[in-house]
Amino acid sequence: MARPRAVVVAILAAASLGGWWLGDQRRTATAQHTVIAVTDGDTIEVVDTSGDRDIVRLLGVDTPETHHPTEPVECFGPEAAAYTARRLTGRSVRLEGDVEARDQYDRRLAYVTIGGERFNDELLRLGYAELLVIEPNHAHARTMLKAELEAKREGLGLWGAC
Repeated sequence: MARPRAVVVAILAAASLGGWWLGDQRRTATAQHTVIAVTDGDTIEVVDTSGDRDIVRLLGVDTPETHHPTEPVECFGPEAAAYTARRLTGRSVRLEGDVEARDQYDRRLAYVTIGGERFNDELLRLGYAELLVIEPNHAHARTMLKAELEAKREGLGLWGAC
């Protein structure tokens, strides 16, 4: 009786490890992209080395609205959009996906890395965005929450202005 249990435990452990490994592989960063436009603080347009363009919605962050069709411009929205434009336009970035690759508007969902640092976290840390986790995409949620709480505590960006 002990042997069949050991086999079941081994199979479950292997399946769990395999699932973790596959999930980790899915989140690896993709090839270089160049940011060619910024829609607002959390939405950018990129082009890859083959010339393919894509709209990217940054995961884990929500900046105040600047171009919503039915909502007014929100407090600190223009500042967030301007910051993203200054930091990313024309720059080479890497995109890291999570569980879901696209949203309901067919935008690519990604964490954006520039200079070895995740830009999504930077927006939170400086108070340009608040944390927004939409399951199942939560790979960096804990780290990002810490960045947001630090900005709130210090009254940075939208946390001091709004």
